[in-house]
Amino acid sequence: MQLNTFLSSDELNQDFAKRLIAILSDAITSRGQAYLVVSGGRTPQALFQQLSQTELDWSKVTITLADDRFLPDSEADSNERLVKASLLQQNAAKARFISLYAPFDKAEQAVPELLKRVADLPTFDAVILGMGEDGHTASLFPCSKEVQAGMAADAPALLAVNPTTAPYQRISFSKTRLLNSRFLFLHLVGDSKLRVLEQAMASHDELAMPIRAFLHHTDPEISVMFAAK
Repeated sequence: MQLNTFLSSDELNQDFAKRLIAILSDAITSRGQAYLVVSGGRTPQALFQQLSQTELDWSKVTITLADDRFLPDSEADSNERLVKASLLQQNAAKARFISLYAPFDKAEQAVPELLKRVADLPTFDAVILGMGEDGHTASLFPCSKEVQAGMAADAPALLAVNPTTAPYQRISFSKTRLLNSRFLFLHLVGDSKLRVLEQAMASHDELAMPIRAFLHHTDPEISVMFAAK
């Protein structure tokens, strides 16, 4: 794990955006396409807005989410809605987006169709994760009955998750699929997240705090992008 500490979120976002654009540009140059996985929530919104204004051949970039609530993008709590409003704008409006939602009654029913959407995706170029106070990342919740399946080495790319400590059914990429990336980042803001990070680094029980699987992984080694405020 590499811990990168910044004085402010603005400083973090400026540095982070430069790193991501360099990674995506390199991927476009080397293989003609780039693949970026992002997370939802309030923390990355300013970063997304900064990325959206950056010069890049966004038509050659594919973006998807590490996870999403099982909601259509018409709902306020949809991560897809957030990404479309803050990232897929301006220059980045040309990017291709892969949704993790399909119109079924239950998330489990949607999984076969969603697996087809992501089946041909190669190794990701960059994955940006977040982390909850309970140590969950993506929608790999320690409280869910699906956590063991999602953390298994032979897990499919996507699974439905039913957290007991958070609202909504979820669709999440599995640990194995998220780790299949050239670069891995954890984006954290706030001293409370630093304390959770320290707790996670102190042990290796991945089912208790799924973020540990990523923090202790070495190839790729995760870069933690942290600002206290």
